[in-house]
Amino acid sequence: MSYVILGLLLIAPQSLYDLVKNFEAGVALFYSASSGSIKRALDILLAQGHIEVASVEPGGRGRKTYRVTGSGREEFRAWMTAEPAGPDLETAALSRLFFLGLLEPGERVPVLRRITARIETDLARLTALDQRLDTLDIPAEHLDVAAYQRATLDYGLASHRFVLDWFRDQIARHESPER
Repeated sequence: MSYVILGLLLIAPQSLYDLVKNFEAGVALFYSASSGSIKRALDILLAQGHIEVASVEPGGRGRKTYRVTGSGREEFRAWMTAEPAGPDLETAALSRLFFLGLLEPGERVPVLRRITARIETDLARLTALDQRLDTLDIPAEHLDVAAYQRATLDYGLASHRFVLDWFRDQIARHESPER
Protein backbone atom coordinates (compact mmCIF):
# COMPACT_ATOMS: atom_id res chain seq x y z
CA MET A 1 0.00 0.00 0.00
CA SER A 2 2.87 2.38 0.69
CA TYR A 3 3.89 2.38 -2.96
CA VAL A 4 0.35 3.15 -4.09
CA ILE A 5 0.28 6.07 -1.67
CA LEU A 6 3.65 7.29 -2.93
CA GLY A 7 2.32 7.10 -6.49
CA LEU A 8 -0.77 9.10 -5.60
CA LEU A 9 1.33 11.70 -3.80
CA LEU A 10 3.69 11.94 -6.77
CA ILE A 11 0.70 12.92 -8.89
CA ALA A 12 -0.20 15.65 -6.39
CA PRO A 13 0.26 16.44 -2.69
CA GLN A 14 -2.81 15.23 -0.79
CA SER A 15 -4.37 14.97 2.63
CA LEU A 16 -5.53 11.74 4.23
CA TYR A 17 -9.06 12.62 3.13
CA ASP A 18 -7.90 13.16 -0.47
CA LEU A 19 -6.04 9.84 -0.46
CA VAL A 20 -9.10 7.97 0.84
CA LYS A 21 -11.20 9.55 -1.92
CA ASN A 22 -8.61 8.62 -4.56
CA PHE A 23 -8.59 5.03 -3.34
CA GLU A 24 -12.38 4.95 -3.62
CA ALA A 25 -12.39 6.65 -7.04
CA GLY A 26 -9.89 4.46 -8.87
CA VAL A 27 -7.31 2.58 -6.88
CA ALA A 28 -10.01 0.38 -5.34
CA LEU A 29 -10.34 -1.29 -8.74
CA PHE A 30 -7.12 -3.17 -7.91
CA TYR A 31 -6.31 -2.35 -4.28
CA SER A 32 -8.72 -1.85 -1.40
CA ALA A 33 -7.83 -0.07 1.80
CA SER A 34 -9.58 1.46 4.77
CA SER A 35 -8.91 4.99 5.94
CA GLY A 36 -7.23 3.50 9.02
CA SER A 37 -4.81 1.42 6.96
CA ILE A 38 -4.04 4.43 4.75
CA LYS A 39 -3.35 6.51 7.89
CA ARG A 40 -1.02 3.81 9.26
CA ALA A 41 0.83 3.65 5.93
CA LEU A 42 1.17 7.46 5.92
CA ASP A 43 2.63 7.36 9.43
CA ILE A 44 5.17 4.71 8.36
CA LEU A 45 6.12 6.65 5.20
CA LEU A 46 6.52 9.79 7.31
CA ALA A 47 8.73 7.97 9.84
CA GLN A 48 10.86 6.56 7.01
CA GLY A 49 11.30 10.03 5.53
CA HIS A 50 9.65 9.06 2.23
CA ILE A 51 6.97 11.74 2.66
CA GLU A 52 6.70 14.99 4.57
CA VAL A 53 3.97 17.31 5.70
CA ALA A 54 3.68 19.97 3.00
CA SER A 55 1.18 22.08 4.89
CA VAL A 56 -1.19 22.08 7.82
CA GLU A 57 -4.57 23.70 7.44
CA PRO A 58 -5.03 26.36 10.10
CA GLY A 59 -7.84 25.93 12.56
CA GLY A 60 -9.21 23.20 14.75
CA ARG A 61 -8.85 20.30 12.34
CA GLY A 62 -5.28 21.01 11.27
CA ARG A 63 -5.68 18.91 8.11
CA LYS A 64 -2.24 17.89 6.86
CA THR A 65 -1.25 17.73 3.23
CA TYR A 66 1.56 15.29 2.42
CA ARG A 67 4.13 15.28 -0.38
CA VAL A 68 6.86 12.90 -1.49
CA THR A 69 10.49 13.52 -0.55
CA GLY A 70 13.55 12.68 -2.65
CA SER A 71 13.97 9.35 -0.86
CA GLY A 72 10.29 8.63 -1.48
CA ARG A 73 10.75 9.24 -5.20
CA GLU A 74 13.73 6.86 -5.23
CA GLU A 75 11.80 4.23 -3.25
CA PHE A 76 8.83 4.48 -5.61
CA ARG A 77 11.01 4.24 -8.73
CA ALA A 78 12.88 1.24 -7.28
CA TRP A 79 9.57 -0.52 -6.62
CA MET A 80 8.17 0.31 -10.06
CA THR A 81 11.25 -1.01 -11.84
CA ALA A 82 11.70 -4.12 -9.65
CA GLU A 83 10.42 -7.60 -10.37
CA PRO A 84 6.76 -7.89 -9.35
CA ALA A 85 6.86 -9.92 -6.14
CA GLY A 86 4.35 -11.47 -3.81
CA PRO A 87 1.54 -13.94 -4.24
CA ASP A 88 -0.97 -11.47 -5.72
CA LEU A 89 0.22 -10.97 -9.29
CA GLU A 90 -2.87 -9.01 -10.31
CA THR A 91 -2.36 -6.34 -7.65
CA ALA A 92 1.39 -6.15 -8.34
CA ALA A 93 0.81 -5.78 -12.09
CA LEU A 94 -2.12 -3.36 -11.96
CA SER A 95 -0.45 -1.17 -9.32
CA ARG A 96 2.52 -0.69 -11.62
CA LEU A 97 0.36 -0.23 -14.69
CA PHE A 98 -1.72 2.42 -12.93
CA PHE A 99 1.37 4.52 -12.23
CA LEU A 100 3.39 3.67 -15.36
CA GLY A 101 2.98 7.22 -16.67
CA LEU A 102 5.05 8.51 -13.74
CA LEU A 103 8.15 6.82 -15.17
CA GLU A 104 10.24 8.12 -18.02
CA PRO A 105 9.06 6.78 -21.40
CA GLY A 106 12.21 4.65 -21.78
CA GLU A 107 11.55 2.92 -18.45
CA ARG A 108 8.00 1.81 -19.25
CA VAL A 109 8.54 -1.14 -21.61
CA PRO A 110 11.05 -2.83 -19.26
CA VAL A 111 8.42 -2.64 -16.49
CA LEU A 112 5.84 -4.20 -18.80
CA ARG A 113 8.35 -6.89 -19.75
CA ARG A 114 9.01 -7.75 -16.08
CA ILE A 115 5.26 -8.05 -15.49
CA THR A 116 4.95 -10.24 -18.59
CA ALA A 117 7.81 -12.46 -17.41
CA ARG A 118 6.09 -12.92 -14.04
CA ILE A 119 2.82 -13.84 -15.78
CA GLU A 120 4.68 -16.36 -17.95
CA THR A 121 6.29 -17.91 -14.85
CA ASP A 122 2.97 -18.18 -13.03
CA LEU A 123 1.26 -19.57 -16.15
CA ALA A 124 3.98 -22.22 -16.50
CA ARG A 125 3.45 -23.23 -12.87
CA LEU A 126 -0.31 -23.53 -13.39
CA THR A 127 0.22 -25.48 -16.64
CA ALA A 128 2.52 -27.92 -14.85
CA LEU A 129 -0.11 -28.39 -12.14
CA ASP A 130 -2.75 -28.98 -14.82
CA GLN A 131 -0.58 -31.66 -16.44
CA ARG A 132 0.17 -33.29 -13.10
CA LEU A 133 -3.54 -33.46 -12.26
CA ASP A 134 -4.13 -35.35 -15.49
CA THR A 135 -2.09 -38.22 -14.06
CA LEU A 136 -3.99 -38.54 -10.78
CA ASP A 137 -6.66 -41.09 -9.98
CA ILE A 138 -9.46 -39.30 -8.16
CA PRO A 139 -11.53 -41.46 -5.80
CA ALA A 140 -15.18 -41.59 -6.83
CA GLU A 141 -16.35 -39.87 -3.64
CA HIS A 142 -14.22 -36.81 -4.52
CA LEU A 143 -15.09 -36.47 -8.21
CA ASP A 144 -17.59 -33.63 -7.67
CA VAL A 145 -15.16 -31.66 -5.51
CA ALA A 146 -12.30 -32.31 -7.93
CA ALA A 147 -14.40 -31.16 -10.88
CA TYR A 148 -14.89 -27.72 -9.36
CA GLN A 149 -11.31 -27.50 -8.19
CA ARG A 150 -10.27 -28.27 -11.76
CA ALA A 151 -12.69 -25.59 -13.01
CA THR A 152 -10.95 -23.13 -10.70
CA LEU A 153 -7.60 -24.09 -12.19
CA ASP A 154 -9.05 -23.75 -15.72
CA TYR A 155 -10.20 -20.25 -14.82
CA GLY A 156 -6.72 -19.38 -13.56
CA LEU A 157 -5.13 -20.70 -16.76
CA ALA A 158 -7.57 -18.78 -18.98
CA SER A 159 -7.13 -15.63 -16.91
CA HIS A 160 -3.33 -15.81 -17.10
CA ARG A 161 -3.44 -16.40 -20.86
CA PHE A 162 -5.70 -13.39 -21.33
CA VAL A 163 -3.55 -11.14 -19.11
CA LEU A 164 -0.39 -12.31 -20.85
CA ASP A 165 -1.84 -11.43 -24.27
CA TRP A 166 -3.09 -8.10 -22.93
CA PHE A 167 0.31 -7.09 -21.53
CA ARG A 168 2.08 -8.24 -24.69
CA ASP A 169 -0.30 -5.98 -26.62
CA GLN A 170 0.66 -3.07 -24.33
CA ILE A 171 4.33 -3.70 -25.05
CA ALA A 172 3.63 -3.75 -28.80
CA ARG A 173 1.76 -0.44 -28.51
CA HIS A 174 4.64 1.15 -26.64
CA GLU A 175 7.11 -0.09 -29.22
CA SER A 176 4.95 1.00 -32.16
CA PRO A 177 6.55 3.67 -34.37
CA GLU A 178 3.32 5.73 -34.29
CA ARG A 179 3.65 6.22 -30.54
